[in-house]
Amino acid sequence: MDVVLLSRLQFAVTVFFHFIFVPLTLGLSIILAVMETMYVRTGDEMYKRMVKYWGKLFIINFTLGVVTGITLEFQFGTNWSRYSEYVGDIFGSLLAIEATAAFFLESTFLAVWWFGWEKVSKKMHCFAIWMVAFASNLSALWIIIANGFMQNPVGYVIRNGRAELDDFFAVVTNPYSMGQYPHTVIASWMLAGFFVMGVSAWHLLRKNEEAFFQKSFKYGAAFALVFAVTVAISGHHQGNVVAELQPAKLAAMESHWETMKGAPMNLLVMPDEANERNSIEALAVPNALSILAFNDPNAEVKGLKDFPQEDRPPVLITFLSFRVMVGLGTLFPILAGLAWLWREKIQEKPWLLKALIYTIPLPYAAIMFGWTVAEVGRQPWIVYGMMRTNDAVSPVDASSVLTSIIAFVVVYSLLGVLDIYLLRKYALKGPKKA
Repeated sequence: MDVVLLSRLQFAVTVFFHFIFVPLTLGLSIILAVMETMYVRTGDEMYKRMVKYWGKLFIINFTLGVVTGITLEFQFGTNWSRYSEYVGDIFGSLLAIEATAAFFLESTFLAVWWFGWEKVSKKMHCFAIWMVAFASNLSALWIIIANGFMQNPVGYVIRNGRAELDDFFAVVTNPYSMGQYPHTVIASWMLAGFFVMGVSAWHLLRKNEEAFFQKSFKYGAAFALVFAVTVAISGHHQGNVVAELQPAKLAAMESHWETMKGAPMNLLVMPDEANERNSIEALAVPNALSILAFNDPNAEVKGLKDFPQEDRPPVLITFLSFRVMVGLGTLFPILAGLAWLWREKIQEKPWLLKALIYTIPLPYAAIMFGWTVAEVGRQPWIVYGMMRTNDAVSPVDASSVLTSIIAFVVVYSLLGVLDIYLLRKYALKGPKKA
């Protein structure tokens, strides 16, 4: 058994499971804040019922997210101690800021909001949920800045055999992070829109609380449409950043083997990594890859053959993950556009309501595949161009890592079943009667 592979699998299991809860927290907090603002402005009790109903689902999701996220930071010490020793001066400080400046702020105001109904003024209560939304998204910023250092290390010096922080401003303005952050949070806001639409669609099909869920549906449709379009724009920008800073990852995303100017994009491709070529390559769009990567039809795009084999990321999984993410990202604006177009007569479109129910898991899948592209595409580096993953693992016995993986899978599976049960129970139960 390979301790490096097992350690990577363990971290992948925990981080992907944790990230099931993160995007809904980021997006639903914004929707709740908007709904409660409308309640304060209009005094309409319908908005208050909406906030309480969607807020209960938010609390369930948030609680499970906290529980599953705590274990992640411990793994940097148990499984990745050499990494922590080498770059802990930088990476650790960013995680500490996230906890003290964002998570504590989020948790404090969440308590005020959840327990403060009728105990604080309407405006103070509304302010509390806006602070929860702000702190949640601020927390994501610091996590992504930490990940951005792994993707594009900046602002450090090598001293005494380890990387030490030299320029804090360079770290927090890392161009990789500044592209990755909006792409991640916008995708999360879009996901929340589809979640609200999907749950509302279930009730509308059954004619439950029609006025309540019609109004909720409109909010979900607006969020889904606006952010389904903007996530594509932010994704294009992030692709430009990857092309500049991680050309090997870009080449793997497109299964692009030969360096060329005016590189075409093949719409039908099947990588053949063993023979350093594509076994299928058809429907080429001239100059499209150069345009997408550098906004220049004549730009040179490096091929995988320009990189030593030991420095290339796994091609097939990076390529397929990117294709699935882009494919789903193309579907979302279409569904959200139809939902918004027919929002006033959505009950006359039962086929669309049914489709939106089944769409709920798809934004989660798109985000997970996007992170697969980001993290697998960075390999074989844990810190790009600076420290290899093989050199970062803790000197522990593989059997102990395997045991902990099994334990994590069992515990997280139980937590996952509990989360789905609670979300389903309270989502289908509907709001309290007026």
